[in-house]
Amino acid sequence: MQKLIPYLVVVFIYLAVAADFWRAPKLSEKSKHLKLHSTMIALGLLVHGWLLHQSIFSIGFNLGFYESVSAILWLTVLIYWVTDRDHQLHSLQAFVLPPAALFALLPAFFSSHHFLPEASNSLFIAHVWIAMLAYSLFTFAALHAVLMAIAERSLHHKSSLITLPSFPPLMMMESLLFKIIGLGFALLTVTLISGMWFSEEIFHKALDFNHKTIFSIASWFIYAALLFGRYQYGWRGLKAIRWTMIGFILLLLAYIGSKFVSQILLGR
Repeated sequence: MQKLIPYLVVVFIYLAVAADFWRAPKLSEKSKHLKLHSTMIALGLLVHGWLLHQSIFSIGFNLGFYESVSAILWLTVLIYWVTDRDHQLHSLQAFVLPPAALFALLPAFFSSHHFLPEASNSLFIAHVWIAMLAYSLFTFAALHAVLMAIAERSLHHKSSLITLPSFPPLMMMESLLFKIIGLGFALLTVTLISGMWFSEEIFHKALDFNHKTIFSIASWFIYAALLFGRYQYGWRGLKAIRWTMIGFILLLLAYIGSKFVSQILLGR
Protein backbone atom coordinates (compact mmCIF):
# COMPACT_ATOMS: atom_id res chain seq x y z
CA MET A 1 0.00 0.00 0.00
CA GLN A 2 2.83 2.42 0.82
CA LYS A 3 4.27 1.83 -2.65
CA LEU A 4 0.92 2.88 -4.16
CA ILE A 5 0.60 6.19 -2.28
CA PRO A 6 2.96 8.30 -4.49
CA TYR A 7 1.10 7.09 -7.60
CA LEU A 8 -2.23 8.07 -6.05
CA VAL A 9 -0.79 11.49 -5.17
CA VAL A 10 0.07 12.09 -8.84
CA VAL A 11 -3.38 10.93 -9.96
CA PHE A 12 -5.08 13.17 -7.39
CA ILE A 13 -3.05 16.24 -8.39
CA TYR A 14 -3.62 15.82 -12.13
CA LEU A 15 -7.34 15.08 -11.80
CA ALA A 16 -7.92 17.77 -9.17
CA VAL A 17 -6.42 20.46 -11.42
CA ALA A 18 -8.45 19.27 -14.43
CA ALA A 19 -11.66 19.12 -12.37
CA ASP A 20 -11.11 22.58 -10.91
CA PHE A 21 -10.81 23.97 -14.42
CA TRP A 22 -14.25 22.62 -15.28
CA ARG A 23 -15.76 23.78 -11.98
CA ALA A 24 -15.62 27.53 -12.73
CA PRO A 25 -17.44 28.33 -16.00
CA LYS A 26 -15.80 31.69 -16.60
CA LEU A 27 -12.12 32.46 -17.01
CA SER A 28 -12.45 35.54 -14.77
CA GLU A 29 -13.66 33.28 -11.97
CA LYS A 30 -10.78 30.91 -12.62
CA SER A 31 -7.98 33.48 -12.72
CA LYS A 32 -7.32 33.26 -9.00
CA HIS A 33 -6.83 29.51 -9.38
CA LEU A 34 -4.40 29.62 -12.31
CA LYS A 35 -1.24 30.12 -10.24
CA LEU A 36 -2.37 27.36 -7.92
CA HIS A 37 -2.97 25.11 -10.93
CA SER A 38 0.55 25.76 -12.20
CA THR A 39 2.06 25.05 -8.79
CA MET A 40 0.08 21.84 -8.38
CA ILE A 41 1.04 20.61 -11.85
CA ALA A 42 4.70 21.32 -11.05
CA LEU A 43 4.34 19.25 -7.88
CA GLY A 44 2.67 16.46 -9.83
CA LEU A 45 5.50 16.53 -12.36
CA LEU A 46 8.10 16.24 -9.60
CA VAL A 47 6.44 13.22 -7.98
CA HIS A 48 5.65 11.61 -11.35
CA GLY A 49 9.23 12.17 -12.52
CA TRP A 50 10.61 10.63 -9.32
CA LEU A 51 8.43 7.54 -9.83
CA LEU A 52 9.61 7.22 -13.42
CA HIS A 53 13.23 7.52 -12.33
CA GLN A 54 12.69 4.70 -9.85
CA SER A 55 10.99 2.40 -12.35
CA ILE A 56 13.25 3.13 -15.33
CA PHE A 57 16.71 3.56 -13.80
CA SER A 58 16.60 1.46 -10.61
CA ILE A 59 18.04 -1.60 -12.40
CA GLY A 60 19.69 -0.85 -15.73
CA PHE A 61 17.60 1.06 -18.24
CA ASN A 62 14.06 -0.31 -18.26
CA LEU A 63 11.72 0.96 -20.98
CA GLY A 64 8.81 -1.43 -20.65
CA PHE A 65 5.48 -0.61 -22.27
CA TYR A 66 3.83 0.99 -19.23
CA GLU A 67 6.98 2.89 -18.22
CA SER A 68 7.41 4.21 -21.78
CA VAL A 69 3.84 5.46 -22.09
CA SER A 70 4.00 7.02 -18.62
CA ALA A 71 7.26 8.79 -19.56
CA ILE A 72 5.74 10.13 -22.79
CA LEU A 73 2.73 11.50 -20.90
CA TRP A 74 5.06 12.98 -18.26
CA LEU A 75 6.93 14.82 -20.99
CA THR A 76 3.62 15.88 -22.56
CA VAL A 77 2.46 17.41 -19.26
CA LEU A 78 5.85 19.12 -18.91
CA ILE A 79 5.50 20.59 -22.42
CA TYR A 80 2.00 21.78 -21.53
CA TRP A 81 3.17 23.31 -18.24
CA VAL A 82 6.00 25.23 -19.93
CA THR A 83 3.85 26.32 -22.88
CA ASP A 84 0.91 27.37 -20.72
CA ARG A 85 3.02 29.90 -18.87
CA ASP A 86 3.42 31.95 -22.06
CA HIS A 87 0.33 31.06 -24.11
CA GLN A 88 -2.46 30.65 -21.51
CA LEU A 89 -3.61 27.23 -22.72
CA HIS A 90 -5.73 26.42 -19.68
CA SER A 91 -8.39 24.64 -21.76
CA LEU A 92 -5.81 22.03 -22.74
CA GLN A 93 -5.80 20.76 -19.14
CA ALA A 94 -9.00 18.88 -19.95
CA PHE A 95 -7.12 16.78 -22.54
CA VAL A 96 -3.57 16.50 -21.15
CA LEU A 97 -4.05 15.77 -17.46
CA PRO A 98 -6.65 12.92 -17.37
CA PRO A 99 -4.68 10.54 -19.66
CA ALA A 100 -1.48 11.50 -17.81
CA ALA A 101 -3.19 10.51 -14.53
CA LEU A 102 -4.22 7.14 -15.97
CA PHE A 103 -0.84 6.23 -17.43
CA ALA A 104 1.02 7.50 -14.37
CA LEU A 105 -0.93 4.95 -12.31
CA LEU A 106 -0.64 1.89 -14.57
CA PRO A 107 3.04 1.09 -13.78
CA ALA A 108 2.03 0.61 -10.13
CA PHE A 109 -0.15 -2.36 -11.15
CA PHE A 110 1.35 -3.57 -14.44
CA SER A 111 5.08 -2.96 -14.17
CA SER A 112 6.85 -4.36 -17.22
CA HIS A 113 10.53 -5.02 -17.78
CA HIS A 114 12.29 -4.36 -21.06
CA PHE A 115 15.95 -3.56 -20.44
CA LEU A 116 17.83 -1.90 -23.28
CA PRO A 117 21.09 -3.71 -24.08
CA GLU A 118 23.11 -0.57 -24.85
CA ALA A 119 22.35 1.35 -21.66
CA SER A 120 26.03 2.22 -21.20
CA ASN A 121 26.20 4.00 -24.55
CA SER A 122 25.44 7.67 -23.89
CA LEU A 123 24.74 8.41 -27.57
CA PHE A 124 22.22 5.59 -27.74
CA ILE A 125 20.51 6.85 -24.57
CA ALA A 126 20.39 10.33 -26.13
CA HIS A 127 18.78 8.78 -29.23
CA VAL A 128 16.11 7.14 -27.04
CA TRP A 129 15.25 10.35 -25.16
CA ILE A 130 15.18 12.44 -28.34
CA ALA A 131 12.69 9.91 -29.73
CA MET A 132 10.61 10.08 -26.55
CA LEU A 133 10.59 13.88 -26.67
CA ALA A 134 9.53 13.81 -30.33
CA TYR A 135 6.63 11.46 -29.50
CA SER A 136 5.64 13.72 -26.60
CA LEU A 137 5.64 16.82 -28.79
CA PHE A 138 3.40 15.09 -31.32
CA THR A 139 1.13 13.86 -28.51
CA PHE A 140 0.84 17.45 -27.32
CA ALA A 141 0.19 18.59 -30.91
CA ALA A 142 -2.57 15.99 -31.35
CA LEU A 143 -4.31 17.01 -28.11
CA HIS A 144 -3.90 20.65 -29.10
CA ALA A 145 -5.46 19.86 -32.50
CA VAL A 146 -8.48 18.34 -30.73
CA LEU A 147 -8.84 21.56 -28.73
CA MET A 148 -8.61 23.56 -31.98
CA ALA A 149 -11.35 21.43 -33.55
CA ILE A 150 -13.66 22.14 -30.59
CA ALA A 151 -12.78 25.84 -30.75
CA GLU A 152 -13.56 25.87 -34.50
CA ARG A 153 -17.02 24.38 -33.87
CA SER A 154 -17.66 26.82 -31.04
CA LEU A 155 -16.61 29.74 -33.25
CA HIS A 156 -19.19 28.72 -35.85
CA HIS A 157 -21.83 28.12 -33.14
CA LYS A 158 -22.02 24.40 -33.86
CA SER A 159 -23.03 21.97 -31.15
CA SER A 160 -20.29 19.81 -29.65
CA LEU A 161 -20.13 16.93 -27.19
CA ILE A 162 -17.50 18.86 -25.23
CA THR A 163 -18.08 22.41 -24.00
CA LEU A 164 -15.07 24.09 -22.45
CA PRO A 165 -15.18 27.24 -20.32
CA SER A 166 -12.72 29.20 -22.48
CA PHE A 167 -10.44 29.10 -25.53
CA PRO A 168 -7.27 30.99 -26.45
CA PRO A 169 -7.42 33.02 -29.70
CA LEU A 170 -7.65 30.57 -32.61
CA MET A 171 -4.82 32.23 -34.60
CA MET A 172 -2.51 31.88 -31.61
CA MET A 173 -3.47 28.23 -31.21
CA GLU A 174 -2.78 27.57 -34.88
CA SER A 175 0.60 29.29 -34.75
CA LEU A 176 1.59 27.30 -31.68
CA LEU A 177 0.46 24.04 -33.30
CA PHE A 178 2.85 24.49 -36.20
CA LYS A 179 5.72 25.52 -33.92
CA ILE A 180 5.25 22.32 -31.92
CA ILE A 181 4.96 20.21 -35.07
CA GLY A 182 8.06 21.86 -36.55
CA LEU A 183 10.12 21.07 -33.46
CA GLY A 184 8.72 17.54 -33.25
CA PHE A 185 9.46 16.99 -36.94
CA ALA A 186 13.08 18.06 -36.46
CA LEU A 187 13.48 15.64 -33.54
CA LEU A 188 11.72 12.84 -35.44
CA THR A 189 14.15 13.38 -38.32
CA VAL A 190 17.09 13.09 -35.91
CA THR A 191 15.50 9.97 -34.41
CA LEU A 192 15.11 8.23 -37.78
CA ILE A 193 18.63 9.09 -38.94
CA SER A 194 20.27 8.13 -35.64
CA GLY A 195 18.18 4.95 -35.54
CA MET A 196 19.61 3.90 -38.91
CA TRP A 197 23.13 4.67 -37.71
CA PHE A 198 22.78 2.73 -34.46
CA SER A 199 21.27 -0.20 -36.30
CA GLU A 200 24.48 -0.51 -38.33
CA GLU A 201 27.06 0.50 -35.70
CA ILE A 202 25.70 -1.21 -32.59
CA PHE A 203 23.51 -4.06 -33.80
CA HIS A 204 25.54 -4.74 -36.98
CA LYS A 205 22.53 -5.14 -39.21
CA ALA A 206 20.61 -2.99 -41.63
CA LEU A 207 17.49 -1.22 -40.45
CA ASP A 208 14.56 -3.65 -40.46
CA PHE A 209 11.64 -2.48 -42.56
CA ASN A 210 9.04 -3.80 -40.16
CA HIS A 211 5.70 -2.16 -39.37
CA LYS A 212 7.35 0.13 -36.78
CA THR A 213 9.81 1.53 -39.33
CA ILE A 214 7.20 1.79 -42.07
CA PHE A 215 4.69 3.64 -39.87
CA SER A 216 7.43 5.95 -38.54
CA ILE A 217 8.58 6.89 -42.05
CA ALA A 218 4.96 7.31 -43.21
CA SER A 219 4.36 9.64 -40.24
CA TRP A 220 7.50 11.61 -41.17
CA PHE A 221 6.15 12.13 -44.71
CA ILE A 222 2.74 13.19 -43.39
CA TYR A 223 4.26 15.84 -41.13
CA ALA A 224 6.67 16.94 -43.89
CA ALA A 225 3.71 17.39 -46.24
CA LEU A 226 1.78 19.29 -43.57
CA LEU A 227 4.64 21.71 -42.90
CA PHE A 228 5.21 22.17 -46.65
CA GLY A 229 1.48 22.80 -47.19
CA ARG A 230 1.45 25.31 -44.35
CA TYR A 231 4.34 27.42 -45.62
CA GLN A 232 3.70 26.98 -49.34
CA TYR A 233 -0.10 27.10 -49.50
CA GLY A 234 -1.09 28.47 -46.09
CA TRP A 235 -2.88 25.34 -44.89
CA ARG A 236 -4.84 25.95 -41.73
CA GLY A 237 -8.04 25.09 -39.90
CA LEU A 238 -9.60 21.65 -40.31
CA LYS A 239 -7.13 20.58 -43.00
CA ALA A 240 -4.20 21.16 -40.64
CA ILE A 241 -6.05 19.39 -37.82
CA ARG A 242 -6.79 16.32 -39.98
CA TRP A 243 -3.19 15.98 -41.19
CA THR A 244 -1.93 16.40 -37.63
CA MET A 245 -4.17 13.60 -36.38
CA ILE A 246 -3.29 11.26 -39.27
CA GLY A 247 0.43 11.73 -38.60
CA PHE A 248 -0.10 11.14 -34.88
CA ILE A 249 -2.11 7.94 -35.43
CA LEU A 250 0.67 6.55 -37.65
CA LEU A 251 3.27 7.46 -35.03
CA LEU A 252 1.11 5.91 -32.32
CA LEU A 253 0.93 2.67 -34.28
CA ALA A 254 4.69 2.79 -34.90
CA TYR A 255 5.85 3.15 -31.31
CA ILE A 256 3.08 2.40 -28.81
CA GLY A 257 1.43 -0.19 -31.05
CA SER A 258 4.66 -2.09 -31.68
CA LYS A 259 5.60 -2.02 -27.98
CA PHE A 260 2.16 -3.25 -26.94
CA VAL A 261 2.22 -6.15 -29.39
CA SER A 262 5.81 -7.23 -28.71
CA GLN A 263 5.92 -6.75 -24.93
CA ILE A 264 2.33 -7.24 -23.75
CA LEU A 265 0.72 -9.58 -26.29
CA LEU A 266 3.80 -11.59 -27.28
CA GLY A 267 5.73 -11.14 -24.01
CA ARG A 268 9.12 -10.50 -25.65
